[in-house]
Amino acid sequence: MAKLSKKYADAMKKIDKSKLYDVDEAVALLKDIAKAKFDETVEVHYKMGVDGRHADQQIRGAIVLPHGTGNSKKVLVIAKGEKAEEAKAAGADFVGAEDMVEKIQKENWFDYDVIVATPDMMGLIGRLGRVLGPKGLMPNPKSGTVTFDLTKAVNEIKAGKVEYRLDKTNIIHCSVGKISFENDKLVENLNALTEAINKARPAAAKGTYLRSVVITSTMSPGIKLNAAKL
Repeated sequence: MAKLSKKYADAMKKIDKSKLYDVDEAVALLKDIAKAKFDETVEVHYKMGVDGRHADQQIRGAIVLPHGTGNSKKVLVIAKGEKAEEAKAAGADFVGAEDMVEKIQKENWFDYDVIVATPDMMGLIGRLGRVLGPKGLMPNPKSGTVTFDLTKAVNEIKAGKVEYRLDKTNIIHCSVGKISFENDKLVENLNALTEAINKARPAAAKGTYLRSVVITSTMSPGIKLNAAKL
């Protein structure tokens, strides 16, 4: 643990805490201080100027990042008949209906990253609200996970689609790639995500929308971005 702490302390010394970094500079610095022996995930955290307790100030959506996330996501599709066959052909990892819902209920099964469902299956999935809700796994039309176009949904998730949503502290947390990505690819992913979040600004939001933006990696301290330039 001491060795890890020394690496972290060394990384901290390279970050000017009083400075707000431009995206390009922040990504270059993050890659310089990331010293883990595995391919760290790069994350961005947006502190939003909204109050998520109000329905008209909620922020939620999804975007396919230009260069993906570097992660291969497992997709569970809840569908029947022709739609189930479509999901299998599209490359879904698991496909089913009552059998999958029962597996989740009885076995506490979570060996997947995203659930996609056809609209007619939402009544069935509603039984799992208390289980899936807290884990952020409940399918939602706004994130494109409740749809009859299963081919598009599965392909987008496999291509690097990320969902963004406000948490209880009015922060949005998202992965934008891996530390092994080229600098310009991380910058493009981050800019694309920021643009999507800016476009999703609720009409009821007042004042500063992006209060603060921090970029970090799995084992590294955060670097503050100049939110005014995003």
